[in-house]
Formats: sequence, C-alpha cells, structure tokens
Amino acid sequence: MINVVKIGGNVIDNPDALEAFLRNFAALPGRKILVHGGGKEATRLSESMGMKATMIDGRRVTDRPTLDVVTMVYAGLINKRIVALLQKFGCDAAGLTGADGNVIPAVRRPARPVDYGFVGDIDPAKINDSFIGTLLEAGVTPVFCAICHDEAGSLLNCNADSVASAVAVGASRIAPVRLTYCFEKPGVMTDVNDDDSVIPLITPATFETLKSSGVVAQGMIPKLQNALRSNEQGVSEVRICHASALAGSGGTIVRHE
Repeated sequence: MINVVKIGGNVIDNPDALEAFLRNFAALPGRKILVHGGGKEATRLSESMGMKATMIDGRRVTDRPTLDVVTMVYAGLINKRIVALLQKFGCDAAGLTGADGNVIPAVRRPARPVDYGFVGDIDPAKINDSFIGTLLEAGVTPVFCAICHDEAGSLLNCNADSVASAVAVGASRIAPVRLTYCFEKPGVMTDVNDDDSVIPLITPATFETLKSSGVVAQGMIPKLQNALRSNEQGVSEVRICHASALAGSGGTIVRHE
C-alpha cells in the first residue's frame, strides 16, 4: 500500500499544527507521498506586493506576476520548510515540483469560458510513475508542491487537490493507493460550524445533491471532484479528514457505489 496524503493551507499556516501533522505523517509505515498547498501564504505575499488574489470556484487566477509569487512560495518556502521538518522526524524526503523528473506534466487551461491564466490541468495517465517508483524504492518520500510544467519551458500553477488526485492515480499503477485529504475540519460537513455534522460517505449522486443545495461550495467542490475521479481511475480509497486524524479513523469516505 502507498499512502498519498494532501495537506491544506490552513494547517500549513499554523506552525504547531503543521509540525504535529508532519510528525504523524513521518510515522506512517511503508511508502508514502505528500502533496501540499499553501494558498493563504501566497495570498499574503501577493497582497503585500500590491497584488490582489482572484479566486473563481475555489481556484486561483494566475497571471505572470502571480505565477512568480506562487512558485516562490509553493516550490520554495513552504516545500523546503516541510522537507526540513520531515528530516527532523526521520523521514528522508525530497521536495519536488511537477517539472522535476518530468513527473507531473500539465496543459495550460483554455481561456474560455474563464481565463485562469497560467493554470494547468493534469492528465493522470501522463504521471511519471516510473520516477515516483524509483524514489519510493530508494526509501525517499516525495513531497510535491502544486507547481507543474507544460513540457515547453513554462511553469503552471495547478490545484493541489488535483495534483494529489493525479499523483495517487499514477502511484496506483505501482501498488494499491490510499489517498487522504487532510485539512482543518473533521471531514465534509452539512454545517461547517458543527463538528458533529460530518457526512460519512459521499458518492457521485450525493455529491451532486450536496453541490446543488449549497452544502458543498467553493474549494470543497474541486476537492470532491478530484476524490471521485481518482477513485474511479484506480485509487483504492479516498478519505477527507482532520489533519490530526491522519493515522486514525473517521472523516468522510468518498467512493463510487
């Protein structure tokens, strides 16, 4: 089994929560891969430079100056901070973008109906699972940020949930994969203010109902879309849970019925 884990920006923004999460992640037995976001830190830096972040349906619009900022933050500051902490906890990790080893090629998203700028979409079939397998066999834990490339010399900003989904599908060609999305909530909830309202199971049908009723909105929409897609494409299990519950149970299971 390969554990692919995605950690969200709200945990990354909290140094104590991040350190606790990475300690638990490092203790997971067997082969593992970490994918991280970091949107809030990129937004803060952008705003300090007089650049206002624009989000549409939970996804960041990325013009050229914004691409430079998110590359510095995701591939530099956050990625290396995470790798350093994993080394502290005895997990030999390597921080990577999708350009390294041509591991995650992407295609710039068409400008219509919405022009997201330098934003990429990923085909899981093109994930370089051979490169991932080589790292895992060497005992190295890959830590991927959400910066990928178009194979023509340009970097692209990709949704971190999409990166995690695609990497999980690619890794499933090596061995069975468990994909876990960890963030600051205990799962997908009917009421974001009530931690006891976790939805234990989401299927394609219930997802459409939750989306149309507004229970699922903004950044949770692409997260669930990616979870369902990865499950359909070969990932054994997808779970959405609180970062502190990584090694435990609970949360929301996403699967096709």
